[in-house]
Amino acid sequence: MKAMENQRLKKALNLSLKLCVAAAAVCAFLLTFTVSDYYIFNRISEYGFFFCMSQWFKKAGLILLLLGAFFGCAGCRQIVKYFLPLFVILSCALFGGFFGAAPQAVTTDDIIYQSVNLFFPKWLNMTLFFLQNALYIACCTLLFVLDGFKIGVKSLISLGFAIIAALPLNIFENFFDIDNVPQDSFLRFKNFTIWHLLAIILLVAVTVSLYNFLKNKTKERQDKYLAAIAITLLLQYHCKDSMVLGDGYNVYHTIFACLPLFICNIGVYVASISVIAKKKVLYAISFFVHAVGALTVFVYFGKDEMSDYGIFCSYSILYFCLTHCLLFALCVLPTALKHYKFAIKDCIIPLIYYFIVIVIASIASTLVSYASSLWTTADGVHLTKPLTPNYAFTQVNPLPFDVPNLIPLGGAFAYINLFYVILVYIAYVCLFFAFYGLYRAYLPAFAAIKGAIDRRKSARAEALSTVQEGELQAEAAAAEDDESDEKED
Repeated sequence: MKAMENQRLKKALNLSLKLCVAAAAVCAFLLTFTVSDYYIFNRISEYGFFFCMSQWFKKAGLILLLLGAFFGCAGCRQIVKYFLPLFVILSCALFGGFFGAAPQAVTTDDIIYQSVNLFFPKWLNMTLFFLQNALYIACCTLLFVLDGFKIGVKSLISLGFAIIAALPLNIFENFFDIDNVPQDSFLRFKNFTIWHLLAIILLVAVTVSLYNFLKNKTKERQDKYLAAIAITLLLQYHCKDSMVLGDGYNVYHTIFACLPLFICNIGVYVASISVIAKKKVLYAISFFVHAVGALTVFVYFGKDEMSDYGIFCSYSILYFCLTHCLLFALCVLPTALKHYKFAIKDCIIPLIYYFIVIVIASIASTLVSYASSLWTTADGVHLTKPLTPNYAFTQVNPLPFDVPNLIPLGGAFAYINLFYVILVYIAYVCLFFAFYGLYRAYLPAFAAIKGAIDRRKSARAEALSTVQEGELQAEAAAAEDDESDEKED
């Protein structure tokens, strides 16, 4: 009877832990829509080293809590309860001017952007901040009650992974001033430069390295590592929200650029959910739609005059490369690891899905552009030009050649080049089937290579066995000779 009661209590505590971790994750998500959340990391001298470090390590703690509570990672559960409370206390003691962080408005456009972006009142920012800290302490307390005080050396590996995974990518901007780097500098990231080549090499290296790391692990371990990659991707992806509101990301400066309607943005969610929920239909969408999308943007980043990635270690380029590398890896690794196999019919839902996405993105980008034409300052001054959010690829042609607007919809501020949208969809359909063709070619090629490797291993093992058998026979014969010699003596 007592054992049953203990079991019920443990289940209740585990449920409480999951609810607290989920609530803390919701707070973390909402806080990304405040300027202060990520704005501080390239201003360490202004906000203080220890406070900035505490905010960074709290993000790492969230990764550990999610993996420990929902995926049963023992090392994460062991280390986070000792590690996280210290930085929660530090952040509560050292927040200083954190809640008053706001970007400097220089131009008329900046003033209008701020009136749209600063929709989180200070009291709500503070409430979420301290509520999240309280939830972190509650999570750590529950872990002590559930698991005791045990801690293993291997848990330090989990901690190191989490700290690296949560690295604020704009932290490197403390070491340079982008305004002092000329536009024609070698350090600037542009299409078809050495930095572009290195980005493609990085994409291949990350995917191949992760595959080699995971291929010999059990299916259960592979699933946990894929979930860890998905959580890291979601965390780094949402850090962009705060950057858009504060410093801007690439050429985007308003909250509307955070809507996940660009094909790679929505892919972050679909790919992450597919490896966590293990649903084949979601993974098919990831594999056929979002892997292609991530790959094509690495091959061609769009017109240089439409983008401003800064230098190779600016936030924009680091964010772009990291999130797209992780996205591509999540989209292709389950197939490479033989979790799923696809037939031609599995392309149907991805094609319908992409059609729906491109229609919604076309309508949404048009509405945002039109709405922005109505925004004004207190003096009645309008934006110098209407917004084109990152999913306005249906309005803005990123190709190096013009596409005529043969079937235009709308007016000067809100329009859709319907002819161009149709061409984009047809191009993606072609890419889908090209990707499927590569996949079908990959299966026999991989099987042939694996068969050759297995045969070679088998031949080596057989040869080694023959050699060992011969050595044993020789040893036995020598022993018989020695025995006969002894008898003769």
